[in-house]
Amino acid sequence: MMKKLSFPYGKETLCIEIPEENFNAELISEMHHYTPALSEEELVREALENPVGTPKLSVMAEGKKNVVVICSDHTRPVPSKIIIPQMLAEIRKGNPNADITLLVSTGLHRLTTQEELISKFGEEIVKAEKIHVHDCDNDEMINIGRLPSGGTMVINKIAIEADLVVAEGFIEPHFFAGFSGGRKSMFPGVCSRDTVAYNHNSEFIAHPKARTGILKGNPVHIDMLYAARTARLTFICNVIINSDKKIIHAVAGDLENAHLAGVDFLSERCKTKAVPSDIVISTNGGYPLDQNIYQAVKGMSAAEVTVKEGGVIIMLAKSNDGHGGEVFLKTFKEERDVNVLYKQFLETPKEKTIVDQWQSQIFARILKKAKIIYISDAPNEMVEDLHMTPASSLEESMSIA
Repeated sequence: MMKKLSFPYGKETLCIEIPEENFNAELISEMHHYTPALSEEELVREALENPVGTPKLSVMAEGKKNVVVICSDHTRPVPSKIIIPQMLAEIRKGNPNADITLLVSTGLHRLTTQEELISKFGEEIVKAEKIHVHDCDNDEMINIGRLPSGGTMVINKIAIEADLVVAEGFIEPHFFAGFSGGRKSMFPGVCSRDTVAYNHNSEFIAHPKARTGILKGNPVHIDMLYAARTARLTFICNVIINSDKKIIHAVAGDLENAHLAGVDFLSERCKTKAVPSDIVISTNGGYPLDQNIYQAVKGMSAAEVTVKEGGVIIMLAKSNDGHGGEVFLKTFKEERDVNVLYKQFLETPKEKTIVDQWQSQIFARILKKAKIIYISDAPNEMVEDLHMTPASSLEESMSIA
């Protein structure tokens, strides 16, 4: 008997059959079987009608001339075509004359292209609305004080000078911030490179609370929440999506309380027990999450907790955008001993954190535990420079494993 499995890969699906006697488990959370009673549009509308801990967005917009809506970028599968029109309608219901800017929160990612903006928002919104793509290196920034950890809060001037700052987003487990969504739109979304780097330091990344599903006591989260509060992010509309990228739940309202309401819903449904195995196959959920190797470290971190010491992770990520981080690639290309690298990361002071170090640190931690076979569209040489074994198919990767 054979067990047939399918995995998202870019905008495609890759399949493989594994003999039953070699098959240990398929780890799927119950969230993917959850069916909401309402449509995607209705879920967002209901959330906006019943905000957690704040008045309705229309009420909050009254008298606010300069309004900024922080939006997700091209690396996140946030269904902005559903969320943003409803948020804009609510703002204009409260203040028809509001001057609204959609601020795309790229964090430290490359800038979102015009084509990607149209794909994300639709042609109508791109033509009609004022959109600014955050540039962590070249935008004008404002220093608004210090983080609990001691770093400076340097944030995009567009957000800081607004009369009202709100954000869209989605909530999913995050491999060192605990969960995405909420405060992350502001920090790291529209912060300076140095501010983000300080927060993503080696001490915090190595902290036992800086892990998937943990907010309480997580030093990364504590900094992020403080910064978002200080920068006056006062209202969010966040959704939870399934593996088909469809909205199954939505929350709106206070930055922290609405986010926690979404986290509670997700936490009850997204967990599954690890099943220690010699070979673990993982993905990054397909497009748009698997556009580069850098982002694919997230999917590897899920496999990390269920692969046996010395085992093999087979990672599927289309990576049509390549490595996703120049320093990330250079770090592993120039030092072939992963133990040396990991020691260097841990010894780096907070204020000297370099770009991509956090991702490199987690990646090195995974490489210390398991071999990684990487199925992608990236060049083989690039995959090998990152200490992985390239493969062109699941069958080939299983043979290598």
